[in-house]
Amino acid sequence: MQRYFIYLAYDGTAYHGWQIQPNGDSVQARLMQALATLLRQDVDVVGAGRTDAGVHASLMVAHFDSPRQLDTLQMTDKLNRLLPPDISVYRLRPVRPDAHARFSATARTYRYYVTTAKSPFSRHYCCRLFHTPDFDLMNRAAQTLFDYTDFTSFSKLHTDVKTNNCRLMHAAWTPVDDPTWVFTIQADRFLRNMVRAVVGTLLEVGRGKLTVDGFRRVIEQKDRCRAGTSVPGNALFLTDIDYPEELFLDAGS
Repeated sequence: MQRYFIYLAYDGTAYHGWQIQPNGDSVQARLMQALATLLRQDVDVVGAGRTDAGVHASLMVAHFDSPRQLDTLQMTDKLNRLLPPDISVYRLRPVRPDAHARFSATARTYRYYVTTAKSPFSRHYCCRLFHTPDFDLMNRAAQTLFDYTDFTSFSKLHTDVKTNNCRLMHAAWTPVDDPTWVFTIQADRFLRNMVRAVVGTLLEVGRGKLTVDGFRRVIEQKDRCRAGTSVPGNALFLTDIDYPEELFLDAGS
């Protein structure tokens, strides 16, 4: 058996998230079907994380085991021919047998886009704001995130994780153009619904409904009910996942 990492992107609009669902279409299911067709056997695919319904990925990583060595360029082309237009495979890379798309990752990066302009072209990929928030104040609040590791206040309730601790590496709002801003956040791991809850609470700061000290107290209370409403998933993108280079067998080719 040879294990491979598969790098892909998808528009999440039509899917109930990454993970296989009993009553809805998923990216994982589509990828497993395509691989099973090409390898002529059932294939388990393990993703680096679980994006929620409607959330996009400009870069997702998953792993699978093949019973034989694969021509990675040829396999990438064949997968792209089989997969629907809203899922695209970038590349396959052979990895060590103990490499794991989820547990071997050292960092993940998400971006959330907001805009104050109505646009028929960005409506599926930006959260429309009807008033311009104070982004400087929101950035001051975002910096307080680095003082903490327990983000229970921003976690979906009743999840099966053993810890709500995450190590943040980056969190900041930056302008894309005049009406559009993006919140970029990087951490070693994320909790279910965490990014959308953080953004929703930061927007309360930007709208003057919550102070920076109040934002800090939300984190310290470790209570999801104290945080703001989760923003819509359609403006959220998983954009990068980092791994130790020693996992790969192709020397970065």
